Amino acid sequence: MMLIELAKRLVREPLVHFLAAGALIFAVWGGGSDVADRTITVTEAQVGGLTGQWEQQWHRQPTPAEVDGLIRDLIKDEVYYREAVRMGLDKDDIIIRRRMRSKMEFLVAAQAENEVPGDAALQSWLDTHRRDYATAPALSFDQIYVGSDPEHARLALAQLNKGVDPATLAQTLSVPSKLDDAPSGDIDRQFGDGFAKALAALPPGRWAGPVTSGFGQHLVRLRKLTPGAVPPLASVRKAVENDWREANRVARENAAYQALLDGYTIRIAKP
Repeated sequence: MMLIELAKRLVREPLVHFLAAGALIFAVWGGGSDVADRTITVTEAQVGGLTGQWEQQWHRQPTPAEVDGLIRDLIKDEVYYREAVRMGLDKDDIIIRRRMRSKMEFLVAAQAENEVPGDAALQSWLDTHRRDYATAPALSFDQIYVGSDPEHARLALAQLNKGVDPATLAQTLSVPSKLDDAPSGDIDRQFGDGFAKALAALPPGRWAGPVTSGFGQHLVRLRKLTPGAVPPLASVRKAVENDWREANRVARENAAYQALLDGYTIRIAKP
């Protein structure tokens, strides 16, 4: 019973996943080369991989002569690789180090990308990140532009609340004087970032402000505010799954790195 529990715990360990993926890839591609060995063995799996890549690129099977050419090129790669390692050319090479890091990160990412989330996992993600998927609130409002002086804007507001016609106070500006059910993002694109948020905080049904835009001061009458809503999972499933996969990949990569890092003693000598 204890062995079964231990096995279950190991299966859930990121490092075990990481090492298993690495073992699989090395098994398929023939494993790491022994640079001290003077024998080069080209396996059937390697030849199959070469011909498969050829067929993907050229959309036909390679001829026997072309297969021989691919094998000769593979052997050339191996000879140069082993000789370069013997000469120590891989040491302190930043490009090689980055390439090897990328391969290690690929092993973790491959594990995460193969995982298929169920409806429960995606619904949980949507429930936890509701704000990311909610539709933007929509607003209906009237506005007049009264220049750049906030004090002048406050005096104009007092006149509006006494019944003065808004048209007699408005200055010319190339933005609409009224909008109906406009998404907050569209409002911000026309008036500047934050304008819709400030507008949504105003009391509805009467002139208020001033609200500052990218042009200056506005007096605004909010007529209707329709709050944003979270759509059902079926409507945003693809976006939710993409975000879930990315978060899962990052979490697995961090966990795998931490598992490896825990096996090291780090000493840092700062100048």
